[in-house]
Amino acid sequence: MTASSLDNQLNYVHAAFDEENDGLLPISLQDLTNKHKEASTSKNSTFAPKNTSLPSSTKSASLLKVDRPAFFVLVLLYLLQGVPVGLAFGSIPFILKSKLSYSQVGIFSLAAYPYSLKLIWSPIVDAVYSPKLGRRRSWIIPIQTISGVTLIYLGSLIDGLMEDPQNCLPTITFCFFMLVFFCATQDIAVDGWALTCLSPESLSYASTAQTIGINTGYFSSFTIFLALSSPDFANRYLRKVPLDVGLFSLGSYLTFWGWMFLAVTALLWFVPEDPPHLAKRNQAKLSNEKIKTESVYNKDSKFKDLQNVYLAMFKVLKLPNVQTFVIILLISKFGFQVNEAATNLKLLEKGLSKEDLSITVLIDFPFEMVFGYYAGRWSTGKSPLKPWIFGFAGRLVAAALAQGIVYFFPEDGKISSFYFLLVILQHLLGSFMSTIQFVSLCAFHTKIADPAIGGTYMTTLNTLSNYGGTWPRLILLYLIDKLTIEECKVPSVTNSYYITDEDLRQQCKSSGGKLTVLRDGYYYTNTICVIIGIFTLLWVKRKTTYLQSLPNSAWRVNKD
Repeated sequence: MTASSLDNQLNYVHAAFDEENDGLLPISLQDLTNKHKEASTSKNSTFAPKNTSLPSSTKSASLLKVDRPAFFVLVLLYLLQGVPVGLAFGSIPFILKSKLSYSQVGIFSLAAYPYSLKLIWSPIVDAVYSPKLGRRRSWIIPIQTISGVTLIYLGSLIDGLMEDPQNCLPTITFCFFMLVFFCATQDIAVDGWALTCLSPESLSYASTAQTIGINTGYFSSFTIFLALSSPDFANRYLRKVPLDVGLFSLGSYLTFWGWMFLAVTALLWFVPEDPPHLAKRNQAKLSNEKIKTESVYNKDSKFKDLQNVYLAMFKVLKLPNVQTFVIILLISKFGFQVNEAATNLKLLEKGLSKEDLSITVLIDFPFEMVFGYYAGRWSTGKSPLKPWIFGFAGRLVAAALAQGIVYFFPEDGKISSFYFLLVILQHLLGSFMSTIQFVSLCAFHTKIADPAIGGTYMTTLNTLSNYGGTWPRLILLYLIDKLTIEECKVPSVTNSYYITDEDLRQQCKSSGGKLTVLRDGYYYTNTICVIIGIFTLLWVKRKTTYLQSLPNSAWRVNKD
């Protein structure tokens, strides 16, 4: 989110947002980045600026009292952002899998694309605004209002749509695509607001606000929602008289959060764009950075702010070293995508309950916080990509272990404590390695980013990195279905028949037939991906060793 990675307090979120750190603003980040460098790198010459210095008092060990209201608002905004994302990335695919094929769940994965492509419109959010409302509130207030109304409307329809997901899949996907689009747009604006609503001494707490807020919203819509909406969980732990429904439905959950969106939006009308103690400073900084960007990337000042940002992005992507690095970002996650996209779905298909899976994810949460801290310390120095390579290999190991865990799933469906522990440990390994890669990559991006357009530079790279984990999923989920061969045996019918689509699978179940998997496409697809991942790792290791040895000047646009 911000340049606070320089304090080893990098923002990290759940693996579902895998290395998601974009939304950085192209104009407003750079000066704060430099100040943060000056305050935090006296022991690390790699990040130390050459000609400037700041007193040590610019860094605060605790959140300043004057910044606490703004910090609370940021947490609240990030929490709202995490709610639809937790549904789209977490709960909805698990609900759909009970009635749809992997290919169809892959189609729903398109709903997550706005988070991977928001770089396309982030300059618009940064450059177009109403001075009366404020640079960030001009987007946050209308976007949250639209999100709230959409959630309330969708809440009245979603239960009916989920009853027949096969025919309603395009509608479901489109609805959540729009919700994620709204949240991605809100994220761009909130990330920018975080840079201006907190004092420089408290800036490192911006990542803390995002970590607390997004993770709370995400787990509310994933772990907590799956548990409390489950009749089994409610009857086992929360009720004396069993019922065949959970504590609430998906529709009522969406409606509740829709009204929460509107309530928080109403609150924002009373929150100033710039806190009184920072108003003059922010106005001066915005003018100064605007002049810097125009002087470097548009010496004649013929373009407006928006055109300057897109031009800067284009020039960055023309650099040969950046193009090589972009290829690495786009292909490096292919090897473990089957594990991260399909292993949990396969465990559910085998018989693991959604409640047990949500508990597994919940256990991951505190460990990820610890992982992020130590990964941040490890990623400092002249070779920040060294931990990233280690994490790459670790995620391939986690993908291989996942295959064994799925293969040895108990045939009787009874999960022992030992097996459940193995599931948890495999999840923790994947989360640990993912966090290492995320933090390491952020450190490298910060190291190579051109200070004149630091936000644009890192936004470009982080968005492409995130897209590298998005584009393979639809293809791989489709391959799992195509490589799977299932046979249906119905007691009243002599001959068995093969399952070629989800309709035949549901027909087999409704007629009391027994499904037998003759060939499981999950194992074949995961094996292929891991093998490709190993060869990719060998190539990427050689390239990253070369790339991180280059001087910073090799990553900068020629200003002549």
